[in-house]
Amino acid sequence: MSPWEKLLERPHSRGHFVQLYEADEVALTKNVGRYLWEGLRRGEGVLVIVTPEHKELFCGHLNHLGANLPALLGSRQLVFWDAEQTLAQFMDAGQPDWQRFESVVRSAMREVHPSLGGGEDLRAYGEMVGILWKARQFAAAIRLEQLWNRLLEQSSFSLYCAYAIDIFGKEFEVGTLDGVLCTHTHLVPAQPNGTLETALNRSMDEILGPKADALRILIKANHRPAWAVMPTAEAIVLWLRKNLPGQADHIIERSRHHYQLLLDPAGSTLPGK
Repeated sequence: MSPWEKLLERPHSRGHFVQLYEADEVALTKNVGRYLWEGLRRGEGVLVIVTPEHKELFCGHLNHLGANLPALLGSRQLVFWDAEQTLAQFMDAGQPDWQRFESVVRSAMREVHPSLGGGEDLRAYGEMVGILWKARQFAAAIRLEQLWNRLLEQSSFSLYCAYAIDIFGKEFEVGTLDGVLCTHTHLVPAQPNGTLETALNRSMDEILGPKADALRILIKANHRPAWAVMPTAEAIVLWLRKNLPGQADHIIERSRHHYQLLLDPAGSTLPGK
């Protein structure tokens, strides 16, 4: 089991995770499903603030994993809230308001009941920040992440967020995502087994040749402690976008090709491409 899989199964209290899923929505369903299911199996309470589309996907995956959804929902160990409706309750003049946010989210948390004899911990998954980001309300999304962090400091739970951002696209770059990366403890990879890193290495070797090894050493030496802990592959993409703009597009787009082939050797493409 990879460290990332362990993180999703046993998240530390006050952990604040984020996944960027536009290039691989199937992976989001699997990762979130693992995170939710392991909490439920351990008797923890689970709060999911989600869009209707993702609620359907997550419920289907939980069923596949063996969850008894009617029982879990009936006992309130698992609670779903609608992301759009919840968000609307605490927005004020285009920005999330702390007092309203705290009242609304604590109300949602009080609805969740760990199983009898189970743990007292709470796991939460939320997509409200993703809704704001998709609407290009970037400052409001970062402000909401900061409010979540304020709540995490006061309570004992873990939080998993998601944004419809393509890690192969130009939006995945330092200037755009600095605020997102600084407000989370971990950036969760789409594929915890290193698939993206393999794809990137193949692309760099093909395009850069012998220079690729020296470049990897240089990238490893440059890191941002203030950012979320992130996989090597995502750090490479960010470094390339910032420091090698002339070749970044070619390398990263070629990496998308290798990534798709690694996931599906038959050659069918992933959603969004």
